[in-house]
Amino acid sequence: KNMEAKTYLKAEVMSDRLDYMNNMGNNLAYCMAVEKLVDLDVPERALSLRIILTELERINSHLVWVGTFGLDLAAMSMFLYAFREREMILDIKELISGQRMMTTYFRPGGVWRDVPVEFEHAVRNFIKVFPKRIDEYEALLTKNPLFLDRLLGIGKMDAATALQHGVTGPMLRASGVNWDLRKARPYMGYEQYDFNVPVRTEGDTYARYIVRIEEMRESLKIVEQALNKLPLGPVHSANRKFVPPPRSELGVSMEALIHHFKLWTKGFPAPNASVYQAVESPRGELGVLLEGDGGAKPRRCHWRTPSFDNLSVLPKLVKGHLVADLVAILASVDIVLGDIDR
Repeated sequence: KNMEAKTYLKAEVMSDRLDYMNNMGNNLAYCMAVEKLVDLDVPERALSLRIILTELERINSHLVWVGTFGLDLAAMSMFLYAFREREMILDIKELISGQRMMTTYFRPGGVWRDVPVEFEHAVRNFIKVFPKRIDEYEALLTKNPLFLDRLLGIGKMDAATALQHGVTGPMLRASGVNWDLRKARPYMGYEQYDFNVPVRTEGDTYARYIVRIEEMRESLKIVEQALNKLPLGPVHSANRKFVPPPRSELGVSMEALIHHFKLWTKGFPAPNASVYQAVESPRGELGVLLEGDGGAKPRRCHWRTPSFDNLSVLPKLVKGHLVADLVAILASVDIVLGDIDR
């Protein structure tokens, strides 16, 4: 409702707060919805940057999950190792946007500004280091007998139950359903990338752990492919009806300054239409329903957040288990409360 009281450009900043572990993904869903509503094009370079950054954000989210998951199960060293790698991603976010979180880096029609020259080196360094670090995580956890005792056969969910509750993301794929929007309904050019969708059939807490570990490896493959073919060119749409003029023009053109001021204060009109845009977030299907009424503010903005639906199945997951198992089961759902409350 707060987003409905703001112009399309100003409302985006609130999307960062939905799922604080997926700022880039939240921005992406909202920007793509606005672009679909007003028929706004996005340059190829901006699309590639969006893919690189949303996949790094997916890894970032899974790192926080595996670190806190280990902490919940008394593996404190796992928390420290995961946050060590997370710092590398946060440094990249700070490099491009000035913020480690709540970046609002994506904008309707592209991204806020082009990445600095240090960006490629920082990302390639992460690509070089991270595979060995994932191996370290697995050496600590994957075959650890104490870890296995806490997870194997715990909190099982079959595919039918998952679909009945609208479960998506790693939880759904850990129950044997091969559904990932990046493959099932490709957006932003994902069909051009070579990656696999990790799927397990056991449906227990351990399967959810394995799926997320494998997803980090696959996301890294996507990042490397996107970086290797990152094209040159603009990072904003040339359609000045919806995209503010470049900062370089503001000091030399009065018309550009006036245009910039009007877009940020009054906004731009959107047609009387309704669109739905969904993306694959680290937790599942993240969608936004956006309705225009011809004015500069959305008539309706509704979010479909994965944590809300994924949490709904918890009573069935915990039935018959010990109270001590609830910690592992709830942690395996990977909820973010802002994602639930919206």
